[in-house]
Amino acid sequence: MLLPNPTSLEHVLEIRDFYFRYPSSLSWVLEGVNLNIAPGERLALVGSSGCGKSTIARLILQLLPPDSLYRGSLELLGQNPMQLDSVALRKFRGEAVGLVFQDPMTRLNPLMTIGEHLIDTFKAHQQQKASSSFRYKAEELLDRVGINPSRFNAYPHEFSGGMRQRLAIALAIALDPPLVIADEPTTSLDVLIANQVMGELSALCDEIGSALLLISHDLALASRWCKRISIMDQGKIVEEASIRKFLFSPQSVVGKRLLKAARTKEKKVIPARVKSALVLEVKSLRCWHALGGMPWESNWIKAINEVSFCLHSGETLGVVGSSGCGKSTLCRALMGLTPIRGGQVKLDGKNILHLKGSELRRARQSFQMVFQDPFASLNPKMTVVEAIADPLLIHGICSPTKAREQAKVLLQNVGLTPPEKYQSRLPYELSGGQQQRVAIARAIALKPKVLICDESVSMLDAEIQGEVLELLRSLQYQLRIAIVFITHDLSVASYFCDRVIVLEDGRIVEEGVGKMLLDSPKVLITQKLVDVCPKLS
Repeated sequence: MLLPNPTSLEHVLEIRDFYFRYPSSLSWVLEGVNLNIAPGERLALVGSSGCGKSTIARLILQLLPPDSLYRGSLELLGQNPMQLDSVALRKFRGEAVGLVFQDPMTRLNPLMTIGEHLIDTFKAHQQQKASSSFRYKAEELLDRVGINPSRFNAYPHEFSGGMRQRLAIALAIALDPPLVIADEPTTSLDVLIANQVMGELSALCDEIGSALLLISHDLALASRWCKRISIMDQGKIVEEASIRKFLFSPQSVVGKRLLKAARTKEKKVIPARVKSALVLEVKSLRCWHALGGMPWESNWIKAINEVSFCLHSGETLGVVGSSGCGKSTLCRALMGLTPIRGGQVKLDGKNILHLKGSELRRARQSFQMVFQDPFASLNPKMTVVEAIADPLLIHGICSPTKAREQAKVLLQNVGLTPPEKYQSRLPYELSGGQQQRVAIARAIALKPKVLICDESVSMLDAEIQGEVLELLRSLQYQLRIAIVFITHDLSVASYFCDRVIVLEDGRIVEEGVGKMLLDSPKVLITQKLVDVCPKLS
């Protein structure tokens, strides 16, 4: 496909007075949208969940249901992608616009190697070129995004989240498109890796001259990497300005609300609570994984190594660190989901590692978990009420009728009222914040003493994040639950937690009040976490 030189155009993308409606919807999802991006420009599209941000990305790429209704004007490089046939549209995607998804693992073929993904892209768009040149181009591209070309034959599951996102960037820029769309590209990454990924994406866009449309709910991320911002609310662009002007004087109601939510996370610090009964005591915990080798050789991954801490009723302990530091292994160890090689885990003074049978089963009820991705943690075929009642039935606590009644009470407790409105819904019929509320209701159904939250707000926008944290705090106050709060964001930990421990290579390297760690970090990893903490610049 012959594309015009983007530098000869005023805008690489121009959307004018655009209305859009899904086939099953009775109202417009996009309403009167006006949006434009100049060649090489970086524009942030920011808004709360469900405002229509991702719909714009799907609209540009024409990844929409065939019977959708629309009116208005859309031009990408001077062409209307809605008027292209399927063959031309497939060429247009990739050559005119590249897309970096939020979760690359769900977009990569698990049966194809890393190199095969790239070669497949080149073959689809450059059929006139010799296949022998594709291997060299693919390895060169891997090197550009920070992946060693020796990993050419690796599979996606063998990569970390950050490495998979680098591959997603490589696929998006493989054909040097004039426009790159990054749809929440760092939501599931820790702050260190997110900063690296955005730095690489930004540098590569500058290198090939691509414009960048960054879709995000994170104002701090937008202010760091973009020069202009468009605020979206309920399918409309309600404000557009330079980043600097917006941060000093937002004009729209939703813009002011988003800015307030972002600043609240940066400033608010939870005061220390009065110490109460000791609930959990972890001493010299070790989770080592054998890597094989000769019997006389000690070849281990020390995922958790001599970790000790205590937790009181009603207290929140933050666990912070970069990817691979051992945070999730610690979660799984406390939940009994990964083998423990040594140490003690005492619940109310009893070492649960010595318990067996029904006694261990009862102790395990005292540990419950809220996961990072609420949609993935819920059974897609179970209604809301069934999902919440399920643990009560599994542990034989009450009859099915009583369990359903208790589930409705829990729905009210987590703010999903009236329960009749939500009880029969399936997970896909809920927003991200509502899904996480259901997950929290399910977690507290067994009245745990320790609630483990593993990155439980990282995938939510700032407003919903604040609501969920306030809900957790309220439930903690009512039920006197102790919380282990795993996060990669030190600013969130300092806002929500009484104390924070910093993990590196499976060990605690620093601990204290979150505010103290933010203001005067002592070890290098804490300093790095503070440096890349999302801040409004």
